[in-house]
Amino acid sequence: MAVTVKECLELQLLEVEMLLSMFPKKEEFSLDEDAVPSIQHYLRNTDGALPPQLEYRVALDVGEAKVKVELQVLLPHMYPQVAPQLFARSDALHRQQQLQLNTRLASHISSLGSGDLCVCEAVQWVKDNSLPFLENSKTSSERASKEVRVKEVLHRMWIYSHHIYRQELRKKIFDCAKKLNLTGFCLTGKPGVICVEGLRENCEEFWRVIRYPNWKHISCKHVENIETEGSIDNLRLFHGFEDLQFQAHGDYGLRNDYHMDLGQFLEFLKQHQSGHIFQILFGVEGKHSDN
Repeated sequence: MAVTVKECLELQLLEVEMLLSMFPKKEEFSLDEDAVPSIQHYLRNTDGALPPQLEYRVALDVGEAKVKVELQVLLPHMYPQVAPQLFARSDALHRQQQLQLNTRLASHISSLGSGDLCVCEAVQWVKDNSLPFLENSKTSSERASKEVRVKEVLHRMWIYSHHIYRQELRKKIFDCAKKLNLTGFCLTGKPGVICVEGLRENCEEFWRVIRYPNWKHISCKHVENIETEGSIDNLRLFHGFEDLQFQAHGDYGLRNDYHMDLGQFLEFLKQHQSGHIFQILFGVEGKHSDN
């Protein structure tokens, strides 16, 4: 007999309850406050639209030093009949070690029986198996610190979207930029534009997170890399992560026909030594807003 979405979502909620009992502190288990109520509402009325996919994070203390390793979880509606999307990350891991850790984690999860809840198993696996990767990362860092100092690189990404409206999406963008120490801006409306600048691995993590699981009509139009022997902070064009909302053409309000005044946007870019980006983003040369 085929398993239904309703049955899968009921199992997902049971697993969340187990995890909350294992990790009762807010800093250990983070879950959007609307996530569970949305699923519960659907379970009471399965004729309605499907709720958003369940997404949460579990923070683990690994080893005697209690190094933080975070497991990010995104559950398809048909989990556990289909595999969850899992990603383990830690500020103490270099990108290569993080990749190796996640490759091992994916291999372990795929070896388990299909149709069984496995996030709790994944949490335990990460807690039990992260330490060798953390130790290798520490050894690599110590070796690098003894070598000649290499140049640092500021990474800047220019991201274009057909539109950016939803409050929960904007919150995700700003929270992620803050967490990864990225500066830049988010232009709300139609079109939508995002710029992030900082360390390369942080920019790439931001790009992965905001697209995850599937943001349509979004693309990275341009990437800049600038080397320096000093701090990359001296190369930043933006001092924080700004929320841009320019006056629209016409009295439309913030709806799907809300077109931003691109002339004002061009002026903003020029003020931040980035006027050349306008043509890269939109394929036309920019004109002043009063032209």
